[in-house]
Amino acid sequence: MVTEIYLNEYKLNVTNYYEETKNHLLLVKVEFKVSSEDYHDITTLLYKGNFDLKVPERNIACKVIIQEYSTSITNLYEKDQVGDFTLTLLETRV
Repeated sequence: MVTEIYLNEYKLNVTNYYEETKNHLLLVKVEFKVSSEDYHDITTLLYKGNFDLKVPERNIACKVIIQEYSTSITNLYEKDQVGDFTLTLLETRV
């Protein structure tokens, strides 16, 4: 099972990982925990929208864009909170 991915060299420890090929492009869906301490760094990263994705355990390295993203909690600025993030990434040839 995949336990980590990298977005632009930023390591995310994932709790769930799913991949498939869609129209000859890789689609990756991950779930991961985000603490209030990491919230700003994660959301700043995700606002970039496109990334270099690495999945070492699957020998994957490619360019991706965010297809969908959601979180279980909207105010992680409050101390000692943890949210569940879901992120779907689609390979891009650009």
